[in-house]
Amino acid sequence: MNNTDYMASHETYDLHELLTFKNLCLIKSTTMSKQVQDAESGRILDQDVTKSKDQIQRIQEFITNRDDES
Repeated sequence: MNNTDYMASHETYDLHELLTFKNLCLIKSTTMSKQVQDAESGRILDQDVTKSKDQIQRIQEFITNRDDES
């Protein structure tokens, strides 16, 4: 099965859009975590960085490993 057969083009587009959004969130949280002075805010942003990295990796794996589902 070819990647384009697995999902419709709009679904692939949506995944790429989500991936772009999550990358922007990661950049913003990383930047902000270095600028905040409140420890609790820094901890929240650090958690968001960790979760965003995990989510980005999962989306990327889903996109690249679609052939394994056949």
